[in-house]
Amino acid sequence: MGIQNSKIYSSPLSVFSRKNKDAKLVENITMHDKEDHNDKELKELKEEEEEEKERVEDRSEEDLDEEIFFKFVILHADDDIHEALRVQEMLQNDFGIKPGIIFAEMPCGRQHLQNLDDAVNGSAWTIFLLTENFLRDTWCNFQFYTSLMNSVNRQHKYNSVIPMRPLNNPLPRNRTPFALQTINALEEKSCGFCKQVEKIFQDSVYEKQKAIWKTEKNTVDA
Repeated sequence: MGIQNSKIYSSPLSVFSRKNKDAKLVENITMHDKEDHNDKELKELKEEEEEEKERVEDRSEEDLDEEIFFKFVILHADDDIHEALRVQEMLQNDFGIKPGIIFAEMPCGRQHLQNLDDAVNGSAWTIFLLTENFLRDTWCNFQFYTSLMNSVNRQHKYNSVIPMRPLNNPLPRNRTPFALQTINALEEKSCGFCKQVEKIFQDSVYEKQKAIWKTEKNTVDA
C-alpha cells in the first residue's frame, strides 16, 4: 500500500505570527540604521566644528605673530563666529579688502582688553556685526563704546567705526543702541551695499593709518 502525498496546511494564526515577527525585525533594522545615520551626522558635525576652531586658532597664531596692520577687524558676539567669518571672506574675496581679521582669531590666553586694544589699534577700520546676538552680549556693548571713544580721542581713527547689518539675523534699526544710530551703517541687504563698501574702504586712508601705526610701534619698541 503506497504512501499518499499529503499537503501541509499552515494555520492562519501561525502565518500571521511569522509575518508580525518579520515586520518587527525589519522595523528594528530600519531604526538601527537611522540611529547609526544620526550618530554619523552628529559626529561629522562635531568634527567640522573642531576643524573650524583649529583653523581659527592656526590663522590667529600665523597672522598675529607677524605684526600685520589689518585693513579691518570684525567685532562680533560669541554666537556669530560663522557669520563673522562669512563677512570676512566676502570683504576679502569679493572686494579685495585684505588682510582682515575677526575677533575670534585674536590670540588665546591673553586678556580680552589687550586683544581688543590690539585689534582696534592694529587695523584701519573696526566693523561691528549688528545681529540679534549683539544686544544680548554685554562684551559687545563694551567693545562698541571703547572703540567709539578711541575713534573720538584719536584723530586718525575718526570715522573708523563701522556698524554693519549682515544678511543673517540682522539687528532691526529700532532696536539699535542710540549711539550706533548716529553712524551710517553698512546694510548688506541694501542695493547700494557695494558702493558703500567702495566708498568707505579707501586705500589712501589705510596707508595713512598704517604709517601712523608703524611710527607709534617703533616709538614703543625703541
